[in-house]
This record gives sequence, C-alpha cells and structure tokens, in this order.
Amino acid sequence: MNKRMIANIPSSERSPLEYVIANQSQSTMEMVQEAITHNQTLLAFQPVMHGINRTTPAFYEGLIRVLDATGRVIPAGEFMGRIEDTEIGRQIDVLALRHGLTTLRNNPGIRLSINMSARSIGYRPWMNCLNRFLNEVPHIGERLILEISEASTMTVPELVIDFMNRLQPNGICFALDNFGSGNLAIRYFKDFDFDILKISGQFIRGIARNPDNQAVVRALHGIAEQFEMFTVAESVETAADAAVIMEIGINCLQGYYFAAPTTMPDWLRNSAPAQSA
Repeated sequence: MNKRMIANIPSSERSPLEYVIANQSQSTMEMVQEAITHNQTLLAFQPVMHGINRTTPAFYEGLIRVLDATGRVIPAGEFMGRIEDTEIGRQIDVLALRHGLTTLRNNPGIRLSINMSARSIGYRPWMNCLNRFLNEVPHIGERLILEISEASTMTVPELVIDFMNRLQPNGICFALDNFGSGNLAIRYFKDFDFDILKISGQFIRGIARNPDNQAVVRALHGIAEQFEMFTVAESVETAADAAVIMEIGINCLQGYYFAAPTTMPDWLRNSAPAQSA
C-alpha cells in the first residue's frame, strides 16, 4: 500500500505502521510548504564530467534543496517521493526551473540541467517561468537541459513527445533521466527525441565487480547510440567503476567519485565555505 492510499484511510482505521507513515508524509509536506512560503529553497550543483577529459565538466546538474526550520539543507530525495504528485510538487518544479534559469542568466559560461516532472508540462506557472526567460535572455535555451525521469515520462508519453517537439527549436536539450529503472517501452523510442540518456545508478554502482550490470550498460549504451543519444552514467562512486564505464564508451560520468553536489560551486565561491548538499 502506498503513502497516498494510507493518507486516505481514516485515522481510526490505520494500523500503527500506517499511522506513522501518514504522519511522516504530512510532516514532510508541511516542511516543504514552509520552505516554499519563506523562500527557503536553492540549488545544489553537481558536475557531469566529460568521459575523455575527466577534469572538465560537460555541464552541471542543478538539484533542488529546501531548508528546514533549523537551516539544514534537505536533499530532494528526502521529500520528492512524497510530494511529486501534489500541487507542492509542481511548485517545487517551478522553483527549480527559476533557480536554474537565473543561474544561467547570471553565468553565461555554464550549461545546466534541471529536473522536472512530466506533470509540470501543463502547469501554467512552470510554462510561464520558462517562456519569460526564453523571451528575456537571448540564447538561454541553448544552455538548458531539462531532465525527465523514465517513470515520469511514461505517465504521459504523448504529452512529453509534443512538449519536446515544441521546445527543441529554442535550443533546449532533453535528458531521459534514470533510464533502466522504469518501464519505458522500446516502441516509444523512435517517437521520442531525447538528446541525452542518463543510465540509472542501480546499474552503475559496483559495475566493476558485476558482469551482469556491465552487459546491461553495454546494451543501454548501444540503444542510445542507435538513436544518436549522448550517454551519461549516474552514481559513479569509485575509480574502478569509472574505468569500466569508460571502457564501455559512455560519454559522460556523474557521481561522488568526482564531486558531491554543492550549494557553492566554483562560479559562486567566495569567502563562504562550500557546503555539500
């Protein structure tokens, strides 16, 4: 039973475990809503490194963070699963996009990817934010990558296809995030026009010791090559894993082996200490 189903059960009928889960979800939503209300959101940035020259980022991924009442930075992984299908989830997508586009406007030398849910495609405040920056900042779309997860893409595939067709003339690139973890039907591949394929970390972590995952990643990379897609390996955590990924031919690598997400990247760093997030 998922969290949404539990939330709909009257409190008098919940088991102790269901009661705890429901309370946790409510507490999480209240925390995120408070952060939105008081403008306590920001991005953490993680470099995505060129596979050939692993000292140079190809681009950065901007990851939404919220601050709790104590000022602690809360990663999206701790709350997105509970808010993704809600109005709060749409608001967080708008904030992530606004932070990302502001970063691109203020730093013309970088390229940045921002996560979004397919559910935000029809959300007017999200589209208004994107259109405003596209109209006000020349060529900003050429440095923007929008990441949509495989699972989110498959909730409304036709809508995603139309959305990408409309926005790619602005130079925007699209990344299929967390590929391999969901149920994207191969028959849709010829209809999508993703530019980047990000291979799920579940196949990357420990790949040097796992021949099965090596075979899977080779197959996923082959699919990407067939459809002329750039490949990124997520969750690269060791030198041994990085070496195997490079041997397979993956174009870019991302993970803690290179750098943790930080709210104070090179272009923002000053006297304030960097903060891992």
